[in-house]
Amino acid sequence: MLFCLSKERITIASQAIGIDIGSVGTKGVLFDGSIAAVSLVPTGWDVKETARSVVTSLAGEEGRSLPLVATGYGRKAVSGARRTVTEITCHARGVRFLDVRARTVLDIGGQDSKVIRLDETGNVIDFAMNDRCAAGTGRFLQMMAHSLGYGLDEVRSLPPDGEVQPLSSMCAVFAETEVVAHIARGVAREALLRGILQAIASRSAAMVSKTGLTEPLFFSGGLSRVTGLAALIGRELRTDVIVHDRAPLAGALGAALIAWEAA
Repeated sequence: MLFCLSKERITIASQAIGIDIGSVGTKGVLFDGSIAAVSLVPTGWDVKETARSVVTSLAGEEGRSLPLVATGYGRKAVSGARRTVTEITCHARGVRFLDVRARTVLDIGGQDSKVIRLDETGNVIDFAMNDRCAAGTGRFLQMMAHSLGYGLDEVRSLPPDGEVQPLSSMCAVFAETEVVAHIARGVAREALLRGILQAIASRSAAMVSKTGLTEPLFFSGGLSRVTGLAALIGRELRTDVIVHDRAPLAGALGAALIAWEAA
């Protein structure tokens, strides 16, 4: 899926590409001093081919000669990358570009979550990652939504206020079994989905609190699109949460910035 934000052809020498290879989705950004184009596709099983297709979709065949920095779990498999940079560094750079106010970043991706603390100039001063368990991640929400017969668009638009059926387990296997049992008892689907979102919010807020919250908090990653989840996290932490329509691209944007500055 490609979004072109500029109608004019830009000089190739002034452009750079950042690619964030996630476990579920791959994000790409073409940068020329601002975001010129973006691409979001499923990662699939062939990381090299996915990266190649993203580069081509962003800048055509000429894209292969552009400065390219890769990040994400599959970054070392990206052919043509001049550098590979950690997710922490790239997300910090990307978030800082999107909103200079951000001091703490909560990123929830497909299979991991991370909290990043920034100083006044955007440098990383601390971080924590949860990458050993899928509980509370995009994959977890996708599995639970599927059990309830919800599509992702329905999940994203669910209002946070209303009846809530709490979950007693965040283990994906046990939680799914629990959801099925609640459905059999006649519990409303919306109440169950809110319970799932509340469980993710509580787990995420606890991770932020443990790492240390310096306001304001910026919510990035694929789950930042879920409006109700952002509201629930804010309630848990008693703070406002910054959301941005480009937040899922923060890692790729940060990689593109690094590539562009080094060109």
